Amino acid sequence: MASSCLASPAGAALCRPRRPRCRVACSAADAGEKSTEPAWFSGGAKNAGRLACGVLAAWAMASASNPVIAASQRLPPLSTEPNRCERAFVGNTIGQANGVYDKPLDLRFCDYTNEKTNLKGKSLAAALMSDAKFDGADMSEVVMSKAYAVGASFKGTDFTNAVIDRVNFEKADLTGAIFKNTVLSGSTFNDAKMEDVVFEDTIIGYIDLQKLCTNTSISADSRLELGCR
Repeated sequence: MASSCLASPAGAALCRPRRPRCRVACSAADAGEKSTEPAWFSGGAKNAGRLACGVLAAWAMASASNPVIAASQRLPPLSTEPNRCERAFVGNTIGQANGVYDKPLDLRFCDYTNEKTNLKGKSLAAALMSDAKFDGADMSEVVMSKAYAVGASFKGTDFTNAVIDRVNFEKADLTGAIFKNTVLSGSTFNDAKMEDVVFEDTIIGYIDLQKLCTNTSISADSRLELGCR
């Protein structure tokens, strides 16, 4: 764990451990698997930690049989629906957890730059979001389950209180994105740009945390917030 040091009058360095801002990291590999790693709790909020672990266990159970959509997976042809981009303002009404939908939510190449109103709290289950732009958008409280966001741009996007479950962010630009009090479960960030991302009170499983910390573009301050070793 990282530490912060202060110089004493005598010239010696006084160091104390710095607590990660990530709210909790418990096992997310399998709902029935016990982690040998300790759980971290922000401010000693054990009850909140137990609740967060319960949330992660529930999402992990759903994720076990429904992994993230691989970047190499063949996608359907681009929708020719005239108003397909506006469908994000309605979202999916069924299948939030497992990515089941009555009609594909094809948002590829759509531009939602600085959209501050119409995306908040929407369910974007199984949305196809590759190469779309969400820069500066308010996506607080959205539910993104099994979304495919390869190569999409989320620069400065606000994901506060969102549920980001099994989303493929490969090669996405997440520079300055805000994951405050956000559930991050089973998602992949391979080759994603993650400079200056905010991870304040992020809820993330220990296994997912280990994978996330391998992204070398994460800024030093963000790594401290996460508790990357």
